[in-house]
Amino acid sequence: MKFSKRIQAIQPSMTLAVDAKAKELQANGINVISFGAGEPDFNTPDKIKQSGILAIEQNATHYTPVGGIKKLKQAIVNKLERDNNLVYDKNQVLVSCGAKHSFFNLAQVLWEEGDEIIIPAPYWVSYPDIIQYAGAKPIIIDTLNENQFKVTPDQINEVITPNTRAIIINSPSNPTGSAYTKKELEAIAECALRNKLLIISDEIYEKIVFDGFDQHSICSIGKEVQKNSIIINGVSKSYAMTGWRIGYLAGNEEIIKQATKLQGQSTSNPTSISQIASITALEDADSDVKLMVDEFQERRDALLKSLLNIPSVTCYKPVGSFYAFPDFSAFYGKSFKDKRVSGSIQMANFLLENGNVALVPGIAFGADKNLRMAFACSMDKIQEGVERITKTLGLLE
Repeated sequence: MKFSKRIQAIQPSMTLAVDAKAKELQANGINVISFGAGEPDFNTPDKIKQSGILAIEQNATHYTPVGGIKKLKQAIVNKLERDNNLVYDKNQVLVSCGAKHSFFNLAQVLWEEGDEIIIPAPYWVSYPDIIQYAGAKPIIIDTLNENQFKVTPDQINEVITPNTRAIIINSPSNPTGSAYTKKELEAIAECALRNKLLIISDEIYEKIVFDGFDQHSICSIGKEVQKNSIIINGVSKSYAMTGWRIGYLAGNEEIIKQATKLQGQSTSNPTSISQIASITALEDADSDVKLMVDEFQERRDALLKSLLNIPSVTCYKPVGSFYAFPDFSAFYGKSFKDKRVSGSIQMANFLLENGNVALVPGIAFGADKNLRMAFACSMDKIQEGVERITKTLGLLE
């Protein structure tokens, strides 16, 4: 069997693989505590579920326009104006089957062989592979814990070539939980405009911020920045709707038109029932989001306190999302039963096999010193999980 060079150039998602392995062990009766899943553990709010149920009962189960129904597009337009002070028309919005699908569509219609796309690392695991699938080249800029994992204009300037087409900004970030201030976004936007770079602003975690952090969309800095930016967002993370598969793009009308054409020849419309439920999410569920965010902040505080009690482990304090990204590299080079831990993959395997606790290797995000921990689980599991990690690390010599 001969497979295309495109598919052979990309790797399976490591985050999904870790979650699948943890669930397989759990199904076999092993008590695994998983910090791997990139989704809230909360149920979808009842009012949103009821909208989906009503949609089924009213037979809203047929094809819709490829790019989404008008009412949902209008709800997105209203949300962008209400929450972000941004004005868009419905023809500047494309609804897709999740934010990942939105980015995939975008990459396929914008980039090709010879193009270079800047990605600050640590990055969301799928950015490089989706870019490579389009034939383009991801240009990775390493950021540091000491700088709160944020890229600077000077770093961007160092890697720009005549082939550079765009830069991706994910704020708040998966996997670090870092987020950019308005001043930092202004500096990045000025650099991007000066170098004629399209800004891809991944804002899927925008509502999950802590300690009163003042969250901004980079597009809100000014009309010129908005014209040269594409927003990626969706309902998956903020509204605990990962399985409903609704994401969207907002931006240049011609880009949206081309991405809609591609979607029409691939998935066609996103699920009709999910679209209707998403209207309720965007219009009437912010109080539910606040309850979840308050709980996430308490979990973050508990997890961070416990992690920092482990000798030699360091961790940036996330200001958003529901991830911590602790540094375990002080344990690299040590062994247990003749098995040497030399990086994040070996560390993740060691913790799973000997401590029954699942973390995602940081190398999946471009940072081998770290492992990602999702605090989308109960306080009890956080406490027990860190106790297992501490005990298991003690086995290394």
